[in-house]
Amino acid sequence: VHWTAEEKHLLGSLWAKVDVADIGGEALGRLLVVYPWTQRFFADFGNLSSATAICGNPRVKAHGKKVFTMFGEALKHLDNLKETFASLSELHCDKLHVDTENFKLLGNLVIVVLAARLHDSFTPAAQAAFHKLAYSVAHALARRYH
Repeated sequence: VHWTAEEKHLLGSLWAKVDVADIGGEALGRLLVVYPWTQRFFADFGNLSSATAICGNPRVKAHGKKVFTMFGEALKHLDNLKETFASLSELHCDKLHVDTENFKLLGNLVIVVLAARLHDSFTPAAQAAFHKLAYSVAHALARRYH
C-alpha cells in the first residue's frame, strides 16, 4: 500500500485527537450490537444481552481500547502492516477462527465513530485515508488465512 504525505498527515493529526479507550470501546460495542453474530467471540465477557449492556460492559470497553491501540500501532508502521499484524493474524486465524469479514465490519464502524466524534475535521479526504487504513489493517489481519 502506498501512502501519500497528505494521507499520513491526515491520519497522524486526527489520531492525536482520539481518546483510544473511549472510541475503541464504542466501536467494538457497536460491532457487537449491529452485528450480533460477532458476540460469539466474546461469550466470556459477561452480559451482552442488550445494546445498553454491551456498551456499558467494562470488558467490551477494555478490549475496544486494545483494538484501537493496535490501530495506533498501524499508524507507526504504515509501510509494514503485514508484519505488524502477523501475530494477531495468526491468533485470529488459528486460535479464534474469526471470519475475516469481521475485520472489515469493525473497520467500517471505526470510521463511523471517528466521523461522529471528529465532526468537521473528519473531511472526505480524512475519511478516505481512514478507510484505506481500516482496509489495510483488515487485509493484514486476514493474511494468515491465505
